[in-house]
Formats: sequence, C-alpha cells, structure tokens
Amino acid sequence: MELTRTEILPGVWLSHLRTDKFKTACLSLTLLTQLKRDTAAMNALIPYVLRRGTTRSPDMEAISARLEALYGTAIEPVVRRIGEIQCLGFYASIPEEDYLPGGKGVLQKATQLLGELLLSPATRGGLFLPGYVDSEREKMLETIRSRVNEKRGYALSRCIEEMCCYEDFAVGRFGGESECEAIHYTKLSKHYKSMLQSCPIEIFYCGRCERKQLAAYLRDALMTLPRGEIDYEIGTDVRMNALEEEPRTVEEAMAVSQGKLVMGFRLGESMEEPDVAALYVFNACFGGGTSSKLFANVREKLQLCYYASSLVDTHKGILLVSSGIEFDKFEAVRDEVLAQLAALAKGEITDEELESARKGVASDLRAMTDSQGELEGFYLAQALDGLDYGPLELAELAEDVTREQIAAIAANAECDMLYFLKGDGSSAEEEEDAED
Repeated sequence: MELTRTEILPGVWLSHLRTDKFKTACLSLTLLTQLKRDTAAMNALIPYVLRRGTTRSPDMEAISARLEALYGTAIEPVVRRIGEIQCLGFYASIPEEDYLPGGKGVLQKATQLLGELLLSPATRGGLFLPGYVDSEREKMLETIRSRVNEKRGYALSRCIEEMCCYEDFAVGRFGGESECEAIHYTKLSKHYKSMLQSCPIEIFYCGRCERKQLAAYLRDALMTLPRGEIDYEIGTDVRMNALEEEPRTVEEAMAVSQGKLVMGFRLGESMEEPDVAALYVFNACFGGGTSSKLFANVREKLQLCYYASSLVDTHKGILLVSSGIEFDKFEAVRDEVLAQLAALAKGEITDEELESARKGVASDLRAMTDSQGELEGFYLAQALDGLDYGPLELAELAEDVTREQIAAIAANAECDMLYFLKGDGSSAEEEEDAED
C-alpha cells in the first residue's frame, strides 16, 4: 500500500491508498475547523442534518433506496476531535466493482451521492428544514447527556474538562449541552454555508480505483463547492507544563459503588519535537497493556484498584491514567501511580517489559493495515500533524525505541490534575466491571 496526497480543488486534499486487499472501498470526506465552545455543537450537528435528505432524495427513505441500489453502499456521519481540531463529515463503505455483477459505475455514483449530501441538502427557502434540525438536535442532546451513564468514560472526559479548562481541548467533540440546546435552524443554515467556504477538506480513499480516475469523480461531485478565504490557521495549542506548582484536585460525588480516579499529566519537553513511536512505547510500558507497570504492580501485585491503565494523546501532549478504586484508596493509588512513573524516569524497565511494549505497539500498528477504518483515522491524523509515514514505518520505529527514550518521556511528565469521582452516600445505581 502506497499513499499519495494531492490537492484536487482549492483547499481540498485527497489521500489515496491503492490496494487490492479489501472487498470494499472506503471513502471519507472531512471538513476541518478549530474546536471552539460556541460553535462545536453546531459543527457536530451539520453532518447529521445533511444525512437526512438532499434536493434529489429529500428524506432518509429515499437516500436508503439509492444506497441499496448501489449494492448496499453505506454513508454515515462522522464527528471527531483530533487535538483541538474538530473533524466532521461522512464515511462511506462501497463494494468493489470487481465483486459485483454488472456493478460498473458504483464508485462514481457513490461519490456523486456523497457530494450531493454535502452540497445539496433538503431545504426550504435556502434554509435547513426545521423538523430535521430539531430532530437531530434532540438526538445529539441525548448523546451528550448520556455520557454520565458510562462512568469510566465520564471520569476521563471530566478530568480533561477540568485540566484544560482554559483551553479549547476542554470542549467535547459534540460541544456542550447548553450550546446544543440553543441551535436554531436559521443560524445553523448560515453557519453551514460559511463552513463550506472556509473549511479545509480532507478526503481519504482506500481501494482499487486509480488516483486519477477517483480525482476526476470527486472534482465532478464537488464542482459546486463554494470557496472563499480558506482558514488554514487551525491547530492545537500544546501546553508544556502543569498549570500550578501542585496538581489541582477536583472531586465529584455520585451514586456509584466504585470510585474513579483519573490523573492528568502534561508531557512537557517531550512535545517540543514529539517522537510518536517513543510515546506509544512509553505508554505501553507505563499503563497501556497487561505487561505494563500499572497493571502488573498497582492492580495485580498491590491490588489497590479494580483496573489501572494509561493513554497518551500525542496531538495535545497529555497523559491520562484511569483507575477504578475503593473510595478510601485515593491517596494510596495516587502515590503508587506516581511511584511507577518515577521508576520509569529512572530507567527501571526490565528487558522483558521493554520488549513486550515494543512488540505490542508494533503488532497493533501492523494490524492496522487490516482495517480500512483504522487506516482512515491514522492517515487523517497524519495529515493534520504534517507527517507522511505509514503504520508499517511507525511499527519499525517502535521496535527501535530505547530504555533511555522512555525514561526521558517519564521524567518530563508533570501531574496537572487529579479528578476523583466518589460515592455520595446513597445506594449505587451501577454495576462496575473489575477488568482492565
């Protein structure tokens, strides 16, 4: 698989991955914009409203009929947050024509429909249909409100909100509840038209079609795309150090039977010139798997928690440690997590731990080539970071990460936030799992 990236229209970039490996092709179209609290909910709602109908196919039933006629092609809205860039658009899965009886033209027609969804929505008087906007707004509100139902994910998001309270990264990919409630179809229509003119667009394709042919299909499908002054000044502000000398602490009480402690760290000087492979292997050593320090010591050996794991956001330069604990184990778990990080900073990593982490990261990266969805997400992030290597090249780099590189990352990490979700004294309403 070899990736080529070209600008096919002003501010519209096509990343093309030619392969015969899959029986379906994937095609995604993503608008990029700066993540901001006052616009995040409107941005996120747009692809869901667009998916409700077009001028030619004014409702979901008509769109579904066209997709079925294209041998079960699927086109779904997608909203993501990569660093402080909000990414919204569509992801399409299209059967390869080689496997279809008389299936010539499927990709071209699917591309046309994708362009139609983006550029020719069902409107009245040039505005989105109020019923579609109201319906999708209520669904998105339900999604935003329901995050509290999954306490582990809720605790992670609350830690980010508090830790990054002065940064755009505090805003979730769907925005906030109050901003979502205030969305009106008139304002949303105007905002959508503005985004078409100013947003850079990333298109990713993985399949059998040659690049020149696909580019021709896309130019035809997007020929009516209005373009004004394109906003290339989007990106992620990386804060190197903790906000205060001592970690800030936020506690929240709910009807839970198991506490959730999330510790947020800044990666400091490691983010001046980020070594993505080293960051991945560091995370695997620290808390990214069953051979990690957190799993082996905090959970298994000392039995201080029900689970303990870590994740690294290489775009924002943040390390998050998530654990499920008894309410009275807050200080013990906090201290032991810091102790395990300090051990890594001293280079206290056995050969077996290092090799397991390297192999685990490399294996995960190589497995990515078996999933078009994983490849799409990987290359979108690469495009935003200005990087041009693929998962196989990154896997090779991971296999060469040294003990010294891991120690340096650990030494640079600063704890910035302690978020603790604890019980409120009432009977718990949840069933917690005890696995990592």
